[in-house]
Amino acid sequence: MPKITVIMPVYNGEKYLEEAIESILNQTYTDFKLLVLNDNSTDSTPEILERIKRNDKRVEIIHKSQNVGPANLRNEGIEKAQTEFIALMDADDIALPTRFEKQMDAFNSNPEIGVCGTWFTVFGDKKEKILRHAVDHEKLKVQFLSSCGIGNPTVMFKKSILGDVRFEHQYVPAEDYGLWSQLLTRTKFHNIPESLLRYRWHPGNISQTKQENLRKSEVLIKKRQLKHLGISEDDERIDSYLNAVSLKRQQSPEELMQTIESSKALIQLNQELHVYETSIFENHIQTTIIRSIRNAEEYNMALYGFLKNESGYFKSIPFIDKVVLFLKSLF
Repeated sequence: MPKITVIMPVYNGEKYLEEAIESILNQTYTDFKLLVLNDNSTDSTPEILERIKRNDKRVEIIHKSQNVGPANLRNEGIEKAQTEFIALMDADDIALPTRFEKQMDAFNSNPEIGVCGTWFTVFGDKKEKILRHAVDHEKLKVQFLSSCGIGNPTVMFKKSILGDVRFEHQYVPAEDYGLWSQLLTRTKFHNIPESLLRYRWHPGNISQTKQENLRKSEVLIKKRQLKHLGISEDDERIDSYLNAVSLKRQQSPEELMQTIESSKALIQLNQELHVYETSIFENHIQTTIIRSIRNAEEYNMALYGFLKNESGYFKSIPFIDKVVLFLKSLF
């Protein structure tokens, strides 16, 4: 029995598939099985897979007779995996050779870790850059309130920590954000502070083709996280709570004042419930509020007076921003 099961869904991936698979087969850590789930592809994907399988016994292929989507494919891979460690990979990305080796080292050196990602390099149709998410668990918990803090194709995790939680098809293409956000209270997360994957950005990315569903899904996932602070999804102030932890640009003066009041309520709730590490949580909210003020739709003297006398954030606003804020409010 290998140590790791690598799950790779693919649909019409002939252009980049072979390069992605080779990056897995060339890992310095070799004790794994690569399970590729072909989502009823209509291009040359099936032929490419069968050829690769003939040359490497670590490759196993499941061909689907109808298209079911990446979330369902990953769930099927999880069910079939007989290993404790599961690694995720996309069919258009490139894993660096030491990815698995360094992730297994992280698990072995810290048994509390249940989910381990890495930094990654975006390349292709975007300017190449390294995405550096938070590294430690407490910072990641807070980062998840505003965005997914772990790159899905960089993830390796322990199957035992999942319980009955799986990828949810209705959240595609944010199904990874939905899953990991639910596991934050079950296990420790860690990002290796090194780029160990090249994430290919191109027009065919599912995150590019389903933008509307992405935005809607992210809002629902953020609302679900606020339940840990005792806030229900149908709370009349839910939008203001979300704006306090996740930047919304172009807020009106009235909306911004509501956001600030909600931020105070969140801080109080966290002090009572101890869901998030206090200093990290409060610094995150303060940063979000300052950015929201800078990006407000407009300014007036009512907002300026509120910020100066009631908000509690005025002393944290840089001096030059205070001057600009006053002048824009005045005129």
